[in-house]
Amino acid sequence: MPSLSTLLSLFIDGASYGMILFLIASGLTVTLGIMRIINLAHCGFAMIGGYAALALTSWMGLPLLVALPIAILLTMAIGFLLEQTIYRVVYRTHEFGQILMTLGLTYLMVATINLIFGSLMQNIPVPEPLSGVWLAGGLTVSKYRIFLVAVSAGVALLLWTTFEWTMFGTRLRAAIDNPRMARACGIDVGRLLSIAFAAGCGLAALGGVLGAQMLPLEPFYALKYLVLVLMVVTVGGLGSLKGSLVAALALGLIDTFGRYFLPELGAFVIYVTVFAFLLIRPRGLFQNA
Repeated sequence: MPSLSTLLSLFIDGASYGMILFLIASGLTVTLGIMRIINLAHCGFAMIGGYAALALTSWMGLPLLVALPIAILLTMAIGFLLEQTIYRVVYRTHEFGQILMTLGLTYLMVATINLIFGSLMQNIPVPEPLSGVWLAGGLTVSKYRIFLVAVSAGVALLLWTTFEWTMFGTRLRAAIDNPRMARACGIDVGRLLSIAFAAGCGLAALGGVLGAQMLPLEPFYALKYLVLVLMVVTVGGLGSLKGSLVAALALGLIDTFGRYFLPELGAFVIYVTVFAFLLIRPRGLFQNA
């Protein structure tokens, strides 16, 4: 039987892993669940953000906390440009066309990253103030993982506040639920969707940068972690940020504890759990109309 300190360490590790999944999945919740776009290239934006931060820290020598906002803004700019061009075509096609086009864009991202950075796995160095551990009694806690949980919780609160209590959130919901009526009320639907898409890309980039210690950067990042992110959005319920947060935390904890207690089968525990859950609740924990 593991000690209490071991269980607490596993809980913190699982929570931080789940929070990284939430950061990436929250962007997909915006584009897939709220904007109704099947965007299989979403993890590619997390990869772009991670590699942008890697280039800024390794090639230009910038501190991570300086490189982070630059990488996010760069990813948002790329996302905005793609939304204004390629995704305008994606919007007009059917679901199967959206799958094919965004999957093709994913492979293009993979090939580009492989050409520029090579095929080896990469890690972004942790800033000195966030490296090391805290000792509390018999408990050893990673400073960086505590930082991840705090940042992710702040982002979750900011997103909830934005979508539920601001005019932007109200207009965005109106533009998605009834775009014709929204336009009649003077809402610039195209501009709102562009901003929301770019924001989703920025959230993915934030997760890609901060989570590089747990989800190492590699050219196939955009495909390797896509299933995990899709599971978070599906289990949480399409369009539900609250559901994505709960699902990400639950899946992070299940995966972490499963790998510890069942090392031979740990990699399968999360998939079996999701399969069983969706048999019972195929629409997920929460479902926005």
